[in-house]
Amino acid sequence: MFDKLDFIIEKYDDLSRQASDPAVIANQPEWQRIVKEMGELEPVVKEYGAYRANKQALADTEEALGAGGLDEDEREMFKEELSELKAKVETGEEALKQLLLPKDPNDDKNVILEIRAGTGGEEASLFGGDLLRMYMRYAERRGWKTEMIDMNATELGGVKEAVMLIRGRGAYSRLKYESGVHRVQRVPETEASGRIHTSAATVAVLPEVEDVEVEIDPGDVRVDVFRSSGNGGQSVNTTDSAVRLTHVPTGIVVSCQDEKSQIKNKDKAFKVLRARLYDLALQEQQKELSDTRRSMVGSGDRSERIRTYNFPQGRVSDHRIGLTLYKLPAFLDGDMDEVIDGLITNDKAEQMKADA
Repeated sequence: MFDKLDFIIEKYDDLSRQASDPAVIANQPEWQRIVKEMGELEPVVKEYGAYRANKQALADTEEALGAGGLDEDEREMFKEELSELKAKVETGEEALKQLLLPKDPNDDKNVILEIRAGTGGEEASLFGGDLLRMYMRYAERRGWKTEMIDMNATELGGVKEAVMLIRGRGAYSRLKYESGVHRVQRVPETEASGRIHTSAATVAVLPEVEDVEVEIDPGDVRVDVFRSSGNGGQSVNTTDSAVRLTHVPTGIVVSCQDEKSQIKNKDKAFKVLRARLYDLALQEQQKELSDTRRSMVGSGDRSERIRTYNFPQGRVSDHRIGLTLYKLPAFLDGDMDEVIDGLITNDKAEQMKADA
């Protein structure tokens, strides 16, 4: 590990020298590339610097204790300092191990988030609407931008299906753990006996991909246009602006009717299609690797029930990490970081265990 850290320090110092070179500064694209690479290495450089400083302080304190000539108060003071420094060194070493874990290449990408109501009829659709609002509120809290691509809403305000683009730094790194089956337990307003109903919705989180990452043969895609419609079948406009794409080789179907422009709807639909094809390729690649790490968080199996939202008890439970919070209203209002941070920590721990 320390050989790798020393190499990173050398690399950072070399990049720093390049960034100060007038010839490089004059070449803005190259200078920006170097500065970006420095930014990616900087957390490791800072953590390693603090670790080495604590390690040296620990050695100096041990030497002072072993030298003798100290009165009782001084010995106690040095022993206390020694204990604190040992804890800092151990914590720093764990932090460095986490920083050196391989980074998911998709972490910095925008997200295409899909929500589909599952079992439970209208109650499942209403829950789908709750989830959509939850993710929109979470995006707002993080300073991310949301853009609706497609939505099939019900007359009661529920959502049978929704596809949304979320743009923002680190969006995929935090939302990728949301893929899976979300279950809700509550008493529907139409339930006279007060009986608790259970329904579900599925969430899929896909990284937005560029054209160069997924090549689509136009001959493999059937494009159909149709008239957009809103709630209850009311006409949104009188032109055939909605677009449906069918990728013939895989059978993947994508539709978009959010925009009044057929061209814009087609562009959005292709964006979703690229993301789904990219996700499909990743899943096939993971199946081929027999030694792929398959922790609960990292498996990405969307058939898993990952979380339960219990309204009568006001709790939300994430089953992958065994975390239950009694703050359901706040969670549905986008206060999700406590659970997401726990999932990230668990995922890193599983990676470290697998690499050990």
